Amino acid sequence: MSLTAALAYARHGIPVLPVHTPDQGGVCSCVRGARCDRPGKHPRLRHGLTEATTDPRQIRLWWFHWPRANVGLRTGVVMDVADIDSAEGWHGLRHLLGDDVPPGPQVRTGGGGRHLWFHPTGFGNRVGLLPGLDWRGSGGYVLAPPSRHATGADYVWLRRPTGGLPASPAPLRALIEGPPPALRDHPVAHPDRYAEAALDAEADRVARAVVGTRNDTLNRAAFALGRFVGAGLLDAATVRWELTAAARHAGLGTAEIRGTIRSGLTAGRRQPFDRLPRDAA
Repeated sequence: MSLTAALAYARHGIPVLPVHTPDQGGVCSCVRGARCDRPGKHPRLRHGLTEATTDPRQIRLWWFHWPRANVGLRTGVVMDVADIDSAEGWHGLRHLLGDDVPPGPQVRTGGGGRHLWFHPTGFGNRVGLLPGLDWRGSGGYVLAPPSRHATGADYVWLRRPTGGLPASPAPLRALIEGPPPALRDHPVAHPDRYAEAALDAEADRVARAVVGTRNDTLNRAAFALGRFVGAGLLDAATVRWELTAAARHAGLGTAEIRGTIRSGLTAGRRQPFDRLPRDAA
């Protein structure tokens, strides 16, 4: 069934990847077994997310080797996903949207949460938008039906895709984008020095990020610095080098680092600074 589902997702243009599977006792199929801290939730592929594909021949080959693999779907291509893992997250989202949750596709996750599918925003992953609510965008992935959770429950459709995906409502999108920087009322005396200080500060923040926040911190840093690149105040290659070194120090993998920096920089360069934040010295 998972192969049939994987091929169906691929036909709709969603890149697919095989993910490890928990056994009936919740033990992961990876080499760490019972010591795995993400049973049935991490890719089987050496290069992880970057190998996700819509090629049916490759998908069939993967499932020939791993017929019980969970189905992972790369986000940010066809859809972004609001990842709700608790009742608090669901009620928080409903409160944010005034109980007007768009009638798009919904999945009941194996852990009892929900995945709500939206049209891609162009933004990367966001952790902790609200308590119990994360966002999976560019550089992310989610499990999809009929994948199995470590609890033994399956991912199932509450509402299947039937047409175009809804856009993320304005209050939710504002939360994903984050607050805009405060603006100065007068020009910065040395904008290049401020940009260099911002690069140092963002790289330090990425290097110090803890597990569970690292990808989001890197994405936000790349976006912020991309705005300086777009304004001609920083060199893109320098930003990539500094952020890559910081992210490696934090423990992120090469493929994840490359994709997250690319996504954040691209989005930031589209919104270059015309004035600098109030904190500029």
